[in-house]
Amino acid sequence: MTAFVRVIERITGSAGLLIAWVVFPLILASVYEVFARYVLNAPTIWAFELGYMAMGIHAMIGAAFALRERAHIRIDVIYVRFTDKTKAIIDTAGYLILFMPVICWVSLGLWDYWVEAYVNNEHSGQSAWNPIIWPFRLTFFIGFFLLALQGIAELIKCFQFLTGRTDKWDHING
Repeated sequence: MTAFVRVIERITGSAGLLIAWVVFPLILASVYEVFARYVLNAPTIWAFELGYMAMGIHAMIGAAFALRERAHIRIDVIYVRFTDKTKAIIDTAGYLILFMPVICWVSLGLWDYWVEAYVNNEHSGQSAWNPIIWPFRLTFFIGFFLLALQGIAELIKCFQFLTGRTDKWDHING
């Protein structure tokens, strides 16, 4: 199981590092749009859509990486006072009762959302550029799929700790 967790974490880690590069085209497009709009008085028709799509892709794919790195926001006022075993039980319950069912349900819905856009050759309708939207929607599904995979890895780590296969609480101590 440890090898399986490592494979999942390698996938989500690689996806996170790859998708981090999306920030650079976003910055370039934003800077160009500001220059074109205020200096040249010629705003672009594509910068807004490129911006929200790049940020959406960045957030969706980056969510699994953030879970892997324990970078999501957590309110630790009470949680930090618990023993590692209690933390593992709380996390296991959270993953089983809330996280995995919701992530799987949303992933299935996002698959249908992508298929509908692909089949209908849907376009954004947000600007005169009006790009096809299915590649953007596909990243939503990929992001939630990766998040589900990382959730499985986190759940396995909880089980490993609770069953004594590891003495290190990976969720807190890294």
